This record gives sequence, C-alpha cells and structure tokens, in this order.
Amino acid sequence: MPFSTFAQSDPAEDARAAQVLLERAAERLASSGSARDRVRALTETVQAYEAGLSALRSGIRAADREQSDLAAALRGRDAEIAALLTALMRLGEEPSPVIFLHPAGAVGSARAAMLLSDVTPVLNGEAAQLRDDLMRIQTLQALQAEALSRLEAGLAEVQEARSALNQAIAERTDLPTRFTNDPVREAILVASSDTLAQFADGLDRVAVARKSATPARLAEEKGNLSYPVQGVVLRRSGEADAAGIARPGILMATRPKALVTSPTSATIRYTGPLLDLGEVVILEPQARVLFILAGLDRVYGVAGEVIDAGSPLGLMGGEEPENPSALSTDGDDTGGDLTETLYIEVRQDNSPEDPSLWFRTDKDG
Repeated sequence: MPFSTFAQSDPAEDARAAQVLLERAAERLASSGSARDRVRALTETVQAYEAGLSALRSGIRAADREQSDLAAALRGRDAEIAALLTALMRLGEEPSPVIFLHPAGAVGSARAAMLLSDVTPVLNGEAAQLRDDLMRIQTLQALQAEALSRLEAGLAEVQEARSALNQAIAERTDLPTRFTNDPVREAILVASSDTLAQFADGLDRVAVARKSATPARLAEEKGNLSYPVQGVVLRRSGEADAAGIARPGILMATRPKALVTSPTSATIRYTGPLLDLGEVVILEPQARVLFILAGLDRVYGVAGEVIDAGSPLGLMGGEEPENPSALSTDGDDTGGDLTETLYIEVRQDNSPEDPSLWFRTDKDG
C-alpha cells in the first residue's frame, strides 16, 4: 500500500494560478487611472480581485486539507515506516551477500539471494514514496506561506480598488437619464408602503420630467443573465427560511464587501433604504419589469439614470477578517465564509416571477 493519499487535483497549482489572477488584477488597478471609462475599468478590477481572492482561498484550503491528510496518514503508519527505515539501514550496513549468507549452504544462500532480489525493489519503492510524501508536505507548507502573503496583499489592493471606484462614481456626470424622481413624493411612497408590491405600484407616480422611452425588451437575454454578485444561492423562490417565511425571490450568500453589478442594461428606478430590506436598488430593464436587489450596504446611482450591463450598483456590507491566515481554514468552498446576503426579486406587471426564469444557473446556483 503506498503512503501517498492526496487527490488527483493539485491545490498547489490551483493556488499559484490564483496568484497569477491577483497579479493581473494589480496590473489592472495600476492602469485604471488612465482609462477613458474609469468606472468600468475599476469595476472590472474589483471583480478580478474578487475572483482571484476566491480562487486563492480555495487553493489554500485545499492545500491545508491535503497536508493534514498526508501527515495523518504518515502518523498512522509510524510502525510500518520505522520497520522500513530499519530494513533500509540494515541493507546499507554490509554487502548483501554477507547479510543473506545462509547456514544451509549454497542452496540456502541462493534462496536468500532470490529473496533479496524480490525485497530490495519493494523497499526502494516504499522509500521513494516516503521521500516524495515528505517533500510534498514541505512544498505545501511553503505554498501556504507564500499564498497567505499574497492573500494579505490582495485584500489591501481590493480595498484600494473599491475606494477608487467609490471616488470615480462620485465624479461621474455623463450618464443619460430618463426622468427624475420627485423627492417629496418618493419619501411619502417609502413611508406609506408596507410591501414591495405597494412600493412598486407607486413608482410611476413619483417619476417626473420624463425624457426618453423605456429600454428595449430582453427576450433574447431572459434566462441567460448573470447573477449580479459573486456568491452562492442560499434559498430559491418559494423556499421558507428558518422562521418559516417564504419569499418569491432568491437569496444569495456573498463575501463581505462584494461588488454588486447590473445584470443587464436598465434604468434605475430607486436607490435607498426600503421596508426591512436594508439598502435597495430597483432596476427597470424593460417596460413593466423590475429587478429588486436588497440588502446592500452602499448603493450607487440615482433614480432615472440609464446604465449598461455590468455597471456597479453598490457594495455588500460586513468586514473582511483582520487575520488573512484564518481564511485558509475558516469556511469551505461551498460558502462557509459568505457572511452577507443579497435578496433578488423580479416583478413583471407588479407580480413576482421566479428569478430562475431570468438568471443563468451555474454550479453555484
């Protein structure tokens, strides 16, 4: 039985590939200052950092698991390894004909020589495997130290990119607008609405100074839109939460400070606090269709602005762990460290639709 127990996939290579992603994100950040569309450049930079950090976390965790499994397997075979080392040491003490000289004479010595010819390759093979496993542990230990250092740098860099994005959005003045919301009517609507349906029903009454038509229909995009945030789906439409409450939208788990972007070109109908949903962004991608994104910590844009697909809409809340090394073992690849939640509801003619009819399902959703 060989000593090695690690899986076919190589977490060390995965972690190195993730570090390459982070280096490319750093290059994007360095060049974003001269980009013509700085908001778009910084949005892509933040997304690149998020992808690279996620991949690096997964690689570090996989390396940690492999190292622990391999070390445990070696500890579990201490007696066998000790016997192997003893046999190898004895083979090295004297020439093999002396060791296997048999008192029965030539026939016994011949049999001993045949035994030696069978045993030696096995011992050498076991020794080589043991050496490879020990070197693998050393490689994984070195990889973890290197990757954790890059993770710490990446967390600082993505925060810099988010700050630059906040500034670029604050300075943005070139977005087209379809209308403006009357602030008094909007405040009254927010205060008087008890449900999303009530609020959505009153949106048309607060819009004034309309300038252009509603964006075209999304027949070709329906069912193929990307989710607005990197994360995993916690609850699907109609699934009850721990309190037994079922909502028509979906709930996605995300990492702290994750960037939320528009899944398609749309008009912003509302941004701000609403009901018990936290900070909310409501988009109108086509006439009589609303995308409601709730639970953000910071929102970008104002009602009436027309935005492109992939435009930044805001950031999730929470704080990244102060100790990056904790990310190597805390949580897992299925979302254990995805501490924030984004609620997504789709309404057509002010009736809820299952968001899965609009968004593309992948391995996480």
